Amino acid sequence: MTENPITGFQVDPTDIQYIGHDLQRPECILAEPDGTLWAADARGGVVRIAADGSQEIITQRFDESFQAAADDANRFTAGTLPNGLAFAENGELLISNFGTDVLEVMSRDGKTRLLYDSIDGQPIGKVNFVLRDSRNRIWLTISTRIKNWMQAVSPNIADGYIALADEKGLRIVADGFKFTNEIRLDAAEEYLYIVETCGQCISRMRVQPDGTLTDREVYGPSKLGPYGFPDGIAFDAYGNLWGTLVMVDQVFAITPGGDMQIILDDTRPEPALALEKAFVEDRVTPDDMLACGGSIATWFSSVTFGGPDLKTVYIGSLRGTRIPCFQSPVAGLPMVHWK
Repeated sequence: MTENPITGFQVDPTDIQYIGHDLQRPECILAEPDGTLWAADARGGVVRIAADGSQEIITQRFDESFQAAADDANRFTAGTLPNGLAFAENGELLISNFGTDVLEVMSRDGKTRLLYDSIDGQPIGKVNFVLRDSRNRIWLTISTRIKNWMQAVSPNIADGYIALADEKGLRIVADGFKFTNEIRLDAAEEYLYIVETCGQCISRMRVQPDGTLTDREVYGPSKLGPYGFPDGIAFDAYGNLWGTLVMVDQVFAITPGGDMQIILDDTRPEPALALEKAFVEDRVTPDDMLACGGSIATWFSSVTFGGPDLKTVYIGSLRGTRIPCFQSPVAGLPMVHWK
């Protein structure tokens, strides 16, 4: 194998550029080949940012069969809260709504309908992320079954799971994760890589032909740094798995050999260490979390490769109002909608 192109690569914060303005909780970002970006937005929909930088918010309009709750009082725990995004095969947007605990599909003009709000006759839980594979199957992560997700930020709670929707319907294919977050498939779709935010690690499982997941193992370090809560992940074309550490605000990568390197560091060590201590002692409060975060885009939540050569890296965030971006030495792995 040729030398890894990210070896020794680090981003100078002064080289970061920004896209968009006045965004609200742009947690997840989708990029299209023509340069268009789609960012989840806490106002109940997505913001479309064209290649020329112009932007518009597309708010959800619900059909008669489904009406999402709306509550501006607490955008982190209640009300419609678009989180993970994926493109459906027809170009519509699949939206995992972290506020209303449902999976939705939205047309590009905002018309929204419900796909799933329950599984095995029970409420589905905190729907976090959605991913479509090359066989048009939909993978879904549920972080926790606890309604207020901040109460699930604990080293001792492992009630997250992964569901799969295919021609058989929606079913649980893996369970027992510590706050399941983003997931990605490798280039061959042989393994599913799973962020366990409160496990402070990445797990992976082998994907069987019928969608069953087996052979669970930790991928890379058993703990991602001295204070690391992974959130979003994405592969590059070389096989490096890039990711974000939310609240402490770092971008990292795990090489194919399992080594971790920090690519961008916007950590404030004192509150980050205080959060880690509180987490280990299982006494984290919202104040501990809110005290953390850097100045680039507070609470890094995702990484997305885009641009004409897939070498532009966009950072999603939970408390930022614009999208930071920088140039990577290696292209991203094309997602299924890119091909």
